[in-house]
Amino acid sequence: MTGLNTILIVVGLFLIGGVISFVKQGMPKGLITLLSIGAVMCLAAGILRLDYWN
Repeated sequence: MTGLNTILIVVGLFLIGGVISFVKQGMPKGLITLLSIGAVMCLAAGILRLDYWN
């Protein structure tokens, strides 16, 4: 596991925590959607890098 993989996965998990928090607070759906897309992209990039480069 390289540093970039770790950073991407940690940022993705951090964003998922933000999504959960925003849903509980009743924030606008557009903001929740944007945060969700960012979280999925970070996690997917981190996991794909794990699979292909290790």
